[in-house]
Amino acid sequence: MIATDEKDINGLRAAGKVCAQAMQLMMASARPGMTTLELDQIGEEFLKKNGATSAPRAMYNFPGGTCISVAPVIAHGIPGEHVIQDGELINIDVSAELNGYFGDTGASMVVGASTPEYDKLLASGKAILEKVLTRVRAGKPLNIIGRTVQQEANKSGYNPIFDLTGHGIGRQLHDKPSAVYNFYKPDDRRALENGLALAIEPFLTTGQGHVVEKADGWSLKTVDNTIAVQFEHTVIVTKGEPIILTLP
Repeated sequence: MIATDEKDINGLRAAGKVCAQAMQLMMASARPGMTTLELDQIGEEFLKKNGATSAPRAMYNFPGGTCISVAPVIAHGIPGEHVIQDGELINIDVSAELNGYFGDTGASMVVGASTPEYDKLLASGKAILEKVLTRVRAGKPLNIIGRTVQQEANKSGYNPIFDLTGHGIGRQLHDKPSAVYNFYKPDDRRALENGLALAIEPFLTTGQGHVVEKADGWSLKTVDNTIAVQFEHTVIVTKGEPIILTLP
């Protein structure tokens, strides 16, 4: 959606904030020995207490309040009986509706003791999202996002995940533009509009950069079983710095 008036901006900001707070609570609560379902329940209960509704559950009948992906799964992981192990790389993705507006945020983390390999990938993922946000401006080409993600990923020795994209957001979880690519598409002529609400979510992997759906019909894992990370913010594009909506 295009959000330029105070009502829409404040509505999106409130939805983004509750998503960010839920995700931060989940990240702080994650520990070895708990199940992904237990972690999911912490997040969904927080959303409910704050008047928000899980977007994937409400819109797509997803079997969870949030998406919790355990490597090599990187997206749409179903919370369940998996017991989180010390040193596991996970991704938490929280999207919700609040008063008719949607927010969406995500982050990867290691539960318990980490490794240099994981730390480097996580640091690169965070840095790439930050770099993208310095370049998102009204009037610039939309494909500056994908160009930046791919260039920075390659500089660090990684690949973007070519099959997973960001998206427009607003009064629905997935709005126009339907695909905000994480790689450079020179034939993508779309432009960033002032007020455009976007979920920007670079995915970074040590592998080939492609995913496959598992038999559960939801979970997406890397085709080569390599590790991957994702970091996501919902923003509103402006002529200057974007408004980051998913801050706790």
